[in-house]
Amino acid sequence: MILTIETYSFTISSKGNCDIIDITGYIQQIVSDNLFLEGSALIFVAGSTAGITTIEYEPGLLKDYPDFFDKIIPQKQNYEHDNTWHDGNGHSHVRASLQGASFTVPFKDKSLILGTWQQIIFVDFDNKPRRREIIVQITGIKE
Repeated sequence: MILTIETYSFTISSKGNCDIIDITGYIQQIVSDNLFLEGSALIFVAGSTAGITTIEYEPGLLKDYPDFFDKIIPQKQNYEHDNTWHDGNGHSHVRASLQGASFTVPFKDKSLILGTWQQIIFVDFDNKPRRREIIVQITGIKE
């Protein structure tokens, strides 16, 4: 068997303001459709005001997670970025930096190895709706 590296991408539209989107299905589909048996998938968002992580995608946490960021990195605060660019999204950059732009998940037998209540999420921290490109780079063994 030969180790293969392939890169894919898809785009999603988000509402901004800590919009959380479950992208687990997109990642699973890429692994399955491209006949990967075992390996890992690196998920990366191209942009400096968004992030990728895992969470239990349920209504309580979909409220708690944005509330957490509002407490530690409030929107209504002076940011030097805003003084420079006047776009009002200084908080978005700081939040995204803390969150991180990528996540790696292993897979085996064409299935992502995630916990029972664990989903891969995209979080848009920007202050306006955006269209985002998600890059998925798979390193693994194919059929």
